[in-house]
Amino acid sequence: MQTPEDYASLARRILIIGSGGAGKSTFARRLSQATALPLIHLDKIFWKPGWVESSKEAFDAKIDQIASQPEWIMDGNFNRTLEMRLRLADLVFYLDIPRWICLRNVLKRVLFARPEGRPDMAAGCPEKVDWAFLQWIWNFRKTHHERYLRLLEESGKPYLVLRNYRDIERIFEKQAEVLTSGADQPKDEA
Repeated sequence: MQTPEDYASLARRILIIGSGGAGKSTFARRLSQATALPLIHLDKIFWKPGWVESSKEAFDAKIDQIASQPEWIMDGNFNRTLEMRLRLADLVFYLDIPRWICLRNVLKRVLFARPEGRPDMAAGCPEKVDWAFLQWIWNFRKTHHERYLRLLEESGKPYLVLRNYRDIERIFEKQAEVLTSGADQPKDEA
């Protein structure tokens, strides 16, 4: 029987969720490089220059279009569309990283921000942190964790809860093992 770790090499639609600062975008970028699957950052789709939100209709239409593609790695929570994306995903990674690490990572992002912004963010959205965002990270596990676990269980999809960066590194070690063992990729079903 395949484990979710094994399945990471075979999945064609991978969803990555977790708190701000957990490392979703970095993990997604590395996984995309390892699998050659197209990478979708939801923040890049949702935000317009100057931190202007997309309309619900425009965002939903774009998500519908992207999620219907046969292959992707998609990072971001956007709770309103999470259930729809879960239905289409082959595999989910939930980065359940301790909040102090998430807060540290966000503060590091601000201190070392690039003038042109992050590659996983829309153009014209420079790095910023406000009190509401820090509170959201601090309370993330309390307000989202049980719901996420319930949704993941109900989805019936394979998923992995990664609680630290050792867990994340194991995914890439397993990926390398599978790729070097000559394992076949899944075939399209007729």
